[in-house]
Amino acid sequence: MSMTAVKAVTPRSPAHRAGVRVGETLTHINGHRIVDVLDYKFYGYDPRLELTLSGPDGTVRTLRVRKQEGEDLGLEFETYLMDRARSCANHCIFCFVDQMPPGMRPSLYFKDDDARLSFLLGNYLTLTNLSSREVQRIIDLRISPINVSVHTTDRELRVRMLKNPRAGEGIDIMERFAQNQIAMNCQIVACPGVNDGPALDRTLGDLAAMFPAVNSISVVPVGVTKYREGLYPLKTYTRDTASALVGQVEAFAAKHLEEKGTRLVWCSDEFYLLAERGIPPEDYFEEFTQLDNGVGMLTLLTREFGRALELMEPEELEGAAPFSIATGVSAAPFLAKLVEQAREKCGTIEGKVYPIINHFFGETITVAGLVTGGDLIAQLRGKTLGQRLLIPANMLRSGENVFLDDVTTEDVERELGVPVVPVPQDGYELLDAMLGIQPTSETQRLAWENEEFYRYNP
Repeated sequence: MSMTAVKAVTPRSPAHRAGVRVGETLTHINGHRIVDVLDYKFYGYDPRLELTLSGPDGTVRTLRVRKQEGEDLGLEFETYLMDRARSCANHCIFCFVDQMPPGMRPSLYFKDDDARLSFLLGNYLTLTNLSSREVQRIIDLRISPINVSVHTTDRELRVRMLKNPRAGEGIDIMERFAQNQIAMNCQIVACPGVNDGPALDRTLGDLAAMFPAVNSISVVPVGVTKYREGLYPLKTYTRDTASALVGQVEAFAAKHLEEKGTRLVWCSDEFYLLAERGIPPEDYFEEFTQLDNGVGMLTLLTREFGRALELMEPEELEGAAPFSIATGVSAAPFLAKLVEQAREKCGTIEGKVYPIINHFFGETITVAGLVTGGDLIAQLRGKTLGQRLLIPANMLRSGENVFLDDVTTEDVERELGVPVVPVPQDGYELLDAMLGIQPTSETQRLAWENEEFYRYNP
């Protein structure tokens, strides 16, 4: 069956009202050929549509659809992309997938490098998979922003880092996107002695030359696990080398701010933690454009948590049952400060923060999102955990209760004898979880956000 064949039609949706049938193949919208989900979403945006459908027997018919502008047609296809996801053609010297231990679920070894996932899910791509037709389609459809894993603008160095002879062409594609006003958010995975130092200065300068099409840049430290036998001999950042890189980036950002009105580039929170430097204040991160790359995440969490405390009456904080928090080594001191902040407002709060050493991937991995269920069980067994164990929700597979090592939250609860509470990266929900309060209603959350907006934007 074609991947553009209709698998299901949402009841009472525009497509359902128009009479689209399961098994038909959507071939055109308003005369435009539908190849994949990008075509479907772009050409299906308008309020008046003409759908061309091919039946299983080859008969072709046309249906007219009226709907709200931007409203989804309500069709489900064989795959989300209406096509197969494209795997990565690179062999990057810093690739995390190559550093995974054997025996894990197959999906964890799949490397995607698909432009459609960049637009739809925010994934970063290297551009080495794009054909000339796809580059032109992005320009023609005005699809942006596109998230680009740059790493370096030195074409020869990029070829060596990505181990792909086409890697240098990605910079040419970026320049073409910039000329056509396609917005780009960029990521640099910094590797000590490889693409930092003078190479990083060059990269930042080249990307700044594409401003404003280059909308933002994040610099994140390379992750190095203990499974690197036969791989490129990468080092990890020390306190001194991390501090030097943060200083280098901040100096460039300050100059760009003075000249163009935006810093353009930021280091991830992880770099500040490695450097043992304080996380910058809220206004430093401007619009928090690179939040998903861990840039300003702890600052935003602090603001939300502090605001949630302000909105709580002291008596609401009393009587909370003892709790514990498990997180990565790097963020543990930060979360301990938030627990202390809550305790200062109400001295009865009892909470312990446990930094979990990553034995599964190696002790050089200190972020919370790569902590496994097995390490939680091994390091927390016999510890004072209170009446619930809070964990960052990003320890789990999205939408599921499974850690990277296939241990489930139920396994952890059974072994440790305490309920496990996954908490999103949200200061309000963190305080609620500390207090044992059920997740805040959407109405209350919107009221808080509106009150906060007017507080900060009088």
